[in-house]
Parts: sequence; C-alpha cells; structure tokens
Amino acid sequence: MSLRARIRDGDEAAFEALFDEMARPVYSHALWLTGSWSTAEDVVSLTFLEAWRLRHRIDADGGSLRPWVLGIATNVARNVRRASRRYENALARMPRGEAAPDFTEEVVDRVEAAERLDAIRKVFGSLRRTEREVFALCVWAGLDHAEAAQALGVAPGTVRSRLSRARKRLEKLVAERQRSAGRRQVMGDRGTAVQPVREEC
Repeated sequence: MSLRARIRDGDEAAFEALFDEMARPVYSHALWLTGSWSTAEDVVSLTFLEAWRLRHRIDADGGSLRPWVLGIATNVARNVRRASRRYENALARMPRGEAAPDFTEEVVDRVEAAERLDAIRKVFGSLRRTEREVFALCVWAGLDHAEAAQALGVAPGTVRSRLSRARKRLEKLVAERQRSAGRRQVMGDRGTAVQPVREEC
C-alpha cells in the first residue's frame, strides 16, 4: 500500500514518516512567509494538525505529497498572519502601560541572522501576497509550476505569471535599495554596510 493510501487510512506511522520528511521544508517555507521563527514553529504544528484532519482528501494514487503539505502550510501561514494583525490592532487600541523589557530578542546567535532576514523581508514584503506565496513555493521550497499550482489551487499559467511579476518587482526593489545604500555611503556613512539583498536571496 502506498504512503498516500496509508496516510489516508489513518496510519500513524506513515504520517510520522511524512512529518519527518516535511517538517523542515514546512518550517523554512513558513519562515519566509511570516518572517518570525516562533510564528513559523506555530505554522508547522498547525499545518500537520490540519494535514491529519484532511487526510481523507488524499488520493491513493499520485506522486509526492510535498505540494499538498506546502499548500496547507501556505493557507495556515496566511491565517496566522491575519490573526496576528488583528491581535496587534487590538493591542494598539488599548491604553499603554509601562513597557516591560523583552529579553527574548537578545539571543546572540540569532541577531545577525535576524538582521539579514529583516533586510530580505522588507523587500520580499513589498510584493503582493499572491506573489510572495508563489515565489516562496517555487524559489525557496523548490516546487515546479505544476506543483505550486496544485499547492495553491490555481492554474500553472497563473503561477508562471505571478512568479514572473514577483521576480521583476524584486529586481526593481533590490536595485532601488542598492542605489539608496550607495548614496548613504557616498554621503559619509561610516557604519557597517548592509550586504546586498540580492546576495542574500
């Protein structure tokens, strides 16, 4: 019996094998979509809870379950970000008290990576949501157009056009960012120069 059929029938060992295979790709994908390590961890948990709940929808025949799992992760990340924005808006409307120090961001081994991720997120976040999702699936998660289309429930042609637009917009944004960084250096900025976002991507 195939892995697909076993998972569909509720085989816990088969689902555990799927988790072992896909947990890291789902985490990486969620990290690019949310920009937060802790949120990405939440997305991983919610993705596999949802995958288990929806296991009866899996066809017994077919290839890798990677597009299906990453499609669920994309929807979960979208919902988590939406809920986070509502929470932040609610907090913003509340009276401000004394700010308590937050030491969680002072983990030394993550500071440099966080700064690089923030630089990339500023550029990546300028894309439309649909473009971000396609770019993350095709470029960072490594899905082809057909697999990304399956993950998102759209046509492959839609994936190609969104990916093309995303790449053009990213190239333009990166070029503008590099020009801006160059102007700051010419004006005498002696601080540490930020690595070009193009290199990070």
